[in-house]
Amino acid sequence: MTLLHLVREAAEKKILFLPHAVRQMSRPDRMIRVAEIRSCVTTGQMIEDYPEDVRGHSCLILSNSDDGRRIHVVCSPKADYLAIITAYEPDPAQWEADFATRRSE
Repeated sequence: MTLLHLVREAAEKKILFLPHAVRQMSRPDRMIRVAEIRSCVTTGQMIEDYPEDVRGHSCLILSNSDDGRRIHVVCSPKADYLAIITAYEPDPAQWEADFATRRSE
């Protein structure tokens, strides 16, 4: 079973927003809605895998919001829920035009 499949299975049970995610989502210059996060984890593309994350195996998912913004969500599937670690609009200075590939420094 792939990690993305585990993410989507966990999201069907429950989504838990960690404090950092809530702070990032509620920034006035960003305002990412819960519905956008749900859409991202259910339809988005996994672009990075973090098997050694201290919070548990996690990944970075890319999606488009309803209004065309790109959104990145870092999440970790658990037995009973999906933990949303953070969510943000990716910075074009740090990502290639596809927002799926990090720019090399």
